[in-house]
Amino acid sequence: MKTFSRFSVLLCLIPVGLLSAAPVSAQDLFAAANPSPGGPDTTRLLRFPTTNGTQIVFCYAGELYTVGKDGGTARRLTSGPGYTSFARFSPDGTQIAFTSHYDGNTEVYVMPAEGGTPKRLTTSATLGRDDVSDRMGPNNIVMAWENTKPLVVFRSRMKSFNDFIGSLFAVGLDAELPQQVPVPRGGFVSFSPEDSKMAFNRVFREFRTWKHYRGGMADDIWIYDFNTGATENLTNNPAQDICPMWGADNKIYFISDRDNRMNLFVIDLATKETKQLTHFTDFDIKFPSLGKDSIVFEQAGYIWRYDLATGQAAPVPIAIKEDFDSGHGGLVDASKHLESVNLAPDGERTIVVARGHLFSVPAKNGTTRNLSKTSGAHERDAAKASRSKSRTAPTPITTRRNGLPTAKSCFGAIGCSDCVTLMSRRRR
Repeated sequence: MKTFSRFSVLLCLIPVGLLSAAPVSAQDLFAAANPSPGGPDTTRLLRFPTTNGTQIVFCYAGELYTVGKDGGTARRLTSGPGYTSFARFSPDGTQIAFTSHYDGNTEVYVMPAEGGTPKRLTTSATLGRDDVSDRMGPNNIVMAWENTKPLVVFRSRMKSFNDFIGSLFAVGLDAELPQQVPVPRGGFVSFSPEDSKMAFNRVFREFRTWKHYRGGMADDIWIYDFNTGATENLTNNPAQDICPMWGADNKIYFISDRDNRMNLFVIDLATKETKQLTHFTDFDIKFPSLGKDSIVFEQAGYIWRYDLATGQAAPVPIAIKEDFDSGHGGLVDASKHLESVNLAPDGERTIVVARGHLFSVPAKNGTTRNLSKTSGAHERDAAKASRSKSRTAPTPITTRRNGLPTAKSCFGAIGCSDCVTLMSRRRR
């Protein structure tokens, strides 16, 4: 306890300038190396778009923003704690359902499309794996609205101990008890105009990083008939076919990596003919959403709009012009962000990981040292190595970045007594 108290006090004094990179906007970060297809003022890193035909709502830095369908300077809709994402417009375009953390847990909320006070619709238990960065994705993801009833459909893992398995639930705007959609598991979903059928994915693996996957979890698009209970495999393709969007033209739009990149496809329900609509070769299309006359999606960090009438896709020039307060420097109490603690074999020092950096903390006398000073990487799982038998030979350390071993090295400037074995995960 004495050792813990000592390094808690010493870490409090570490300036955040040593722990994080200087603030930089998305425009400055990508402008030089990646000229924007939407113009020089177009902001990148825009995610999870949705549209009602006149507005586009999207996620940037964990908050929701709105902008006209032709772009411009976006206006923020949310400012709550945590991460807000997966907005979906109601069928009449006047309301937005979304997933957020206003009250701590990941829950479903609804608010007016132009902005306003959000209303919480769900109340669920906290899960161990519930984060937008986890390969399972967050819990309680808003997927769609039903077309003829004011019901929000979301994917939840509330009933399964298995992180891979999620089910679809529908909740009304009065926040009553959610009711499970009559399929045992599900992911992305879209409903026919009269809500008699739905197109859905059985598996949800869009947050995983595997590319060109053709295994047993490669998804197909299925049609479920609420009247008969029958289920039909619509695509039945070895590739990944996900994010079905049921159009009013008796066609289902979706994305697939049949050509090794996630591109937009469409299948005619009358003829079962499938057609590829976009031909991106650099980056995948992610998280598309169907509006009245267009499909919006993210690609290479930009928001794109595919016009159903013309068959043309174009980037939407969207600018975020704010003070970016969350990126400003300051002093942070690193002792409140401890990730791991490992005592040296001789008990003289303790290796602490806090805010992605390695600190060597003395048990009694001495100074706290930042061993890594790598703002561009996240160090974790550090362990103190044994002192070298020879005072002249440096104690080696094994470093892993992105999970792969690299050449052995030593913190020679600090001294062999401060060598550690570490594994780091570089931020991207």
